Amino acid sequence: MRVIAGEYRSRRLETPRGMATRPTSDKLRETLFNVLGARLVGSKFVDLYAGSGAVGIEAMSRGAEFCWFAETAAPAVAAIRTNLKALKVAGGYAVEDRGVARLLGSLSKSARAEVDVVFLDPPYKAAEEYERTMEFLGAHADEILKEDAVVVAEHARKVQLADHFGGLERYRLLEQGDAALSFYRAGRVQ
Repeated sequence: MRVIAGEYRSRRLETPRGMATRPTSDKLRETLFNVLGARLVGSKFVDLYAGSGAVGIEAMSRGAEFCWFAETAAPAVAAIRTNLKALKVAGGYAVEDRGVARLLGSLSKSARAEVDVVFLDPPYKAAEEYERTMEFLGAHADEILKEDAVVVAEHARKVQLADHFGGLERYRLLEQGDAALSFYRAGRVQ
């Protein structure tokens, strides 16, 4: 796996061994970041269920000001830390190894959160994680997300996520191979 573009372009990334982590493919990451485009420069980015951290690192490579990584699997947390160290990223990130709920709870209580982009990619078979995380984000959008923030969920193409989660509404669905990206915004999208 490698960083696709930006400051760390073409740099290799470590991935956790075994089948417990399913990395987002290079092609799907490229599609995601082409859609997000210029909104990344100076943004605050959240990578939930981060695995190797490839998505958050790609966001940083393309100009994100700060990235929060949330991951509980010890091999994945080690891979995130190894990747950041190998890239010589000295700051502008935080790794939460106690889980997504812990990070989101902390962000909802922080007056400085104002997140621009949230990306989540739980294990495809963990449907309850999508529901729980998206509902929390929808219920706490005013506390966590900037007004024009985007929440992107990667999921299996055959799995349909709801069009609404609390205050979040899906405005775009992209399908690629066996995967899909659902894009959400807070409030009503015209």
